[in-house]
Amino acid sequence: MPAAPAGTLAAHRLRLRQSCDIVFPGFRTLSPAEEFRAVADWCEANGVTHDQYGQGDLLAAFEDTVAGLLGKQAAAFMPSGVMAQLIALRLWTEVSGVPRFGMPHTSHLALHEEEAYQALFNFHGVPVGERRRPLLARDLAAVAQPLACLLVELPLREIGGQLPEWDELQALKEMARARQLPLHMDGARLWESRAYYGRSYAEIAAGFASVYVSVYKGIGGIAGAVLAGDADFIDNARLWQRRLGGTLVRQSPMVATAAMRFEARLGQMDACYRRTLDLAAGLSALPGIRLNPAIPQTNMLHLFFDRPADQVAETRDAIASSDGRWVAGEIRPTDVPGWSVTELYVGDTLLGLDNTRVLPYFARLVGA
Repeated sequence: MPAAPAGTLAAHRLRLRQSCDIVFPGFRTLSPAEEFRAVADWCEANGVTHDQYGQGDLLAAFEDTVAGLLGKQAAAFMPSGVMAQLIALRLWTEVSGVPRFGMPHTSHLALHEEEAYQALFNFHGVPVGERRRPLLARDLAAVAQPLACLLVELPLREIGGQLPEWDELQALKEMARARQLPLHMDGARLWESRAYYGRSYAEIAAGFASVYVSVYKGIGGIAGAVLAGDADFIDNARLWQRRLGGTLVRQSPMVATAAMRFEARLGQMDACYRRTLDLAAGLSALPGIRLNPAIPQTNMLHLFFDRPADQVAETRDAIASSDGRWVAGEIRPTDVPGWSVTELYVGDTLLGLDNTRVLPYFARLVGA
């Protein structure tokens, strides 16, 4: 029988996932109707009114909250992280006069944004370091060409949520300071990093001239990002936000969905990290599965299966149909023939399920 078209198969799997009683990866996602009812109730309880092109009490308060957590003077809400980071790069290249910036090999800008920094601004992105580990001070020392800034991703998603050790991070900050090179943080998953470091977000962000954080990854807002830095930097960022069409007439719906769960989600991160460590210990004992990193540094990791991706996906789909459990998200081939990989993000669902109720399903994915 011929294989189903990719679009048809993807639609089938989306319906299959939605039909499951329990979805292992991530936090529970509300249906649109549930989400809109929840945000309506929250807005009514908190007296929220609409903003007007980014001007309003809800936005101002949320921006101040995030800026304070990050230890920065100011912050601006933006509709997407792509926009926030492009604006940060634009500003640092304007300051330096150098249309060149450094970034990890696996940066979101390099892999998932259709070369936007080059197509829109004619910037040159310089890969720094090694693709299988976090950036270190010696990687920056090896870069001889002038850079407008260095983008540092904390944690690095494409290598399983890895982080540099605290001393290594401080050494990188010191190296950048000595070179008078601004550091920009891609903190899309910064919220997940505090549990490992045992430090405040402000301590982690200290030494970074600008920081981007997501308010839908981890937090659960419907969309949006926050860019933080000093007051002048954010004033100029708002100018570029307007130029790029990012100052929407109403931004309060996006902000409200993040603000209403912001404190609670941050409060769950320590528990999610502890659960990840426990789950990883169980998964590492299963034959045919390898973890990256072996000991997780955030509440996410990558699982490698000694089995082809299509077979693992078919088994996942069969489990979903028979047991109503969605065990894993996207499963893709690796560079090693016959192996496959998936990303596992531990959210509130797995907080309520111990290993005895979870590990047998992962064993089935590898045919055990």
